[in-house]
Amino acid sequence: MLTNFPTIRKAVKKMSTIDKMATDGTFETLSKRERLQIERQRAKLERNLGSISDLTRLPAAMFIVDVHKEYIAVREANRLNIPVFAMVDTNSDPRNIDFPIPANDDASKSISLIIGFITDAIAEGLGERKMEKDKDDKEVKETKQPKEAKDSKGKRERVKDSKVEMKPVVKSSAIIDELDEEEDN
Repeated sequence: MLTNFPTIRKAVKKMSTIDKMATDGTFETLSKRERLQIERQRAKLERNLGSISDLTRLPAAMFIVDVHKEYIAVREANRLNIPVFAMVDTNSDPRNIDFPIPANDDASKSISLIIGFITDAIAEGLGERKMEKDKDDKEVKETKQPKEAKDSKGKRERVKDSKVEMKPVVKSSAIIDELDEEEDN
């Protein structure tokens, strides 16, 4: 699925197009046979791709419970350089896993315990990211709003904030040379 992602996205878009047809009324203009064929096609797409219909881009990381059973997903993630977090049991090979978690991947209590910790960590990370973004947005709004000041006649006028940071201009060839030197080191 991941290595063939553009094709998968096209199928998901087709599913959303069928949904849109059903809501805007163009579905009723079709014949009964055409409607039935489209409904069957929609059901098949939902069955195969329904769980990933909200996936708009490749994932930044993958979490896999049973590495032995989901070996194809591990291979695709490795091919696309997607980091893999996985529960690795004694019957699995941890060499293909970026972040192995030694655990019993057969016991439901073990799986629910580890997934609970992982989901809590993800929720905490998303919360921190949202707080940082809100903080950055607030700072940007404060710097963009001009301050008011009074001139010598007592009238209020807008004054730009003096916290403007000037960055030196560097030629692109100099940047490329620096990058080449860093790669050599």
